[in-house]
Parts: sequence; C-alpha cells; structure tokens
Amino acid sequence: MPDAGAAQLVQLLTPEGERVEHPDFSLDIGAEELRALYRDLVLVRRVDTEATALQRQGELGIWASLLGQEAAQVGSGRAMAAQDYAFPTYREHGVAWCRGVDPLNLLGLFRGVNHGGWDPNEKNFHLYTSVIGAQTLHATGYAMGLQKDGSDGAVIAYFGDGASSQGDVNEAFTFASVFNAPVVFFCQNNQWAISEPIDKQSRIPLYQRAAGFGFPGVRVDGNDVLAVLAVTRAALQSAREGNGPTLIEAFTYRMGAHTTSDDPTRYRLNDDLESWKLKDPIERVKAHLSRNGLADQAFFETLEAESDDLAARVRKGCLDMADPGPLSIFDHVYADAHPLIDEEREQFAAYLDTFEGSEA
Repeated sequence: MPDAGAAQLVQLLTPEGERVEHPDFSLDIGAEELRALYRDLVLVRRVDTEATALQRQGELGIWASLLGQEAAQVGSGRAMAAQDYAFPTYREHGVAWCRGVDPLNLLGLFRGVNHGGWDPNEKNFHLYTSVIGAQTLHATGYAMGLQKDGSDGAVIAYFGDGASSQGDVNEAFTFASVFNAPVVFFCQNNQWAISEPIDKQSRIPLYQRAAGFGFPGVRVDGNDVLAVLAVTRAALQSAREGNGPTLIEAFTYRMGAHTTSDDPTRYRLNDDLESWKLKDPIERVKAHLSRNGLADQAFFETLEAESDDLAARVRKGCLDMADPGPLSIFDHVYADAHPLIDEEREQFAAYLDTFEGSEA
C-alpha cells in the first residue's frame, strides 16, 4: 500500500471535472460505472435532504447530515468487496446505501421507532455507533477474528476528525498494527469536530499519525469520488493480502451542521462555506460526464425523476411508521427471559394501566 507522501493530496478528478492521474493510485473506470457513482451521489444527497426536512418538521428526533461528504462515503462504500465488513458512526448514510440498507431503516432509528432495523450480518454493515470512536475497537477485534478464521475479507472502520482524539481510536491503531489486522481506518476529516476546528485536534495532518503506529497513511481528496474509490480499493486489497492496516484521511468539509441540533454559524465563517461549495463532490462528476459526452440530458432527467420518487417514498415511509408500544422496550434487553426484566415489565404495565385509555 503506497504512502501518498507528507504533503500530497490524492486526486483523480478536479473540482472542475477534469480527469487527472496519480502515480500511486490509478483507476480504470468506464462510463457505466461513472454514471452509477453519480447516481449514488445524487440519491444519497436526496435522502439526506429529505431527512433534514423531516427533522425540521418534527418527524425525526435528530438527524446527522452528510452534506458535502457524499463522495467520501460512496467512493469508500463502493470500494468494498461483498465479504468486507463496515463499522460506521452515526453519519454513514452513503455507505449504508452502498451496502443495501434501506434509507427508511436509518430514519426509523432517528425517529426512535427501531434500533437500526437491518441485519448487520446480512449487509456486512454494523449498526450505527453513537459513542465517539468506540467502533474502531469493534472493527479491529472483528478484523482480528477474520484473520484467525482465515477469511479473505477486510474491515473498514469509519470515524471523524474529532474521534481521532479519543483513546479508543488510538488503542485500535495499536492493536491493529501489532496484530497486523486486516482493517482500514477511514477518517472523514470534515474540518469540524462538533464545534472545534481541526487545529484543536492535531498539530500534524491526521494521516501522518499512522507512521507513529507503524502502518501507512494516505490523504485523499474526500470530495473526489474517484480518488476515494481508488485509494480505498488499494487499502482494502492490501489488508486482504496480509499487509495490515492503513489509515485513510478523506479531506472534506461538513457543509451542514454537526446535527440538526447544532448551529454552525456560531463558529465558522460563511466565506469558508462558499469556497468549499466550489469543490462540491456531485457537481464535479456531473461536469466530467457532460464535458466528455458520457451522459446525456435524458440521463440527468431520468435520475431527477428517480430522486423525486425516492424522496416521496422516504417521506411517506417515515410518516407511516408506527410508534412502538411502551412495553416493547423490554423485548430486546436479553435474548432470553430474565426475572428482573419480567418484574420491571409488570411494574411498568401496572403504571401504564393507571392512565385512561392506555394501550401498553
């Protein structure tokens, strides 16, 4: 797995949509796959936009937007092989899309009617993790298990720049390095850890931290879906071949708030936002497709209609979700019956019965 160098940002598609080459990371990609990646980007953003609107209307408790990070997630998600396994944070909606998770499962989680709703073993995509950085240790342990099982799969662990300050992340780096675990650490550096800028998180570029733990680090243009695809493919293949972990720093920008409960105008300048709009991950792919005759107007119009249909399905599906019964909270504590849980259920049921018209 090549190291991209101390100051080099891996880029294969410029913000203007021009295709460029990189000496260490080549990508042979055809028109059909390019159009498929563009479709992913557009539809993932539409789901995100619809979910944000639903939260603003009181239909979701909270939402963690991925606006601006679509290329980092779609590029890395599409780089995974079927046998690879992903450990997300709570923002990897694009990776979930690539692994076949229905967006309504994600909305159900943020609406508070399910705990995720997908089978992690079916999708090879773990449930969302709200504890910052904890999933990197889970991913490393899982990768060590794959290693002992003789599996040909690799693991990818997602985290943000703020999580890089967590002890769990650094412990995961140590374990992965020492045991040569087949895991790729994928850091989406969106410049803001909640409300703290990256210079409050690290005095060096994040990808350079990998050297201190004994494995390669690469910084990639996180708004360039092609570069992310190429770098992540290489890192996952290196892990499968027994070469151990890689740290990928996807250098991007969080265009929206940390979550819908945050107000980013408290701490960032509008000028920064405007400059990053010029690096939009979707517009650069569209420019490349249009300029090179790889997609016609009919393609874009058909995709727009598909996007509208998806948004309508997401909205209706969200509004149609049934609230779980109050007693269902006890159903998933243990796999088998437990006397203390049974007692607590009975006490809570008796309490609910004191309300007129209650339906436990």
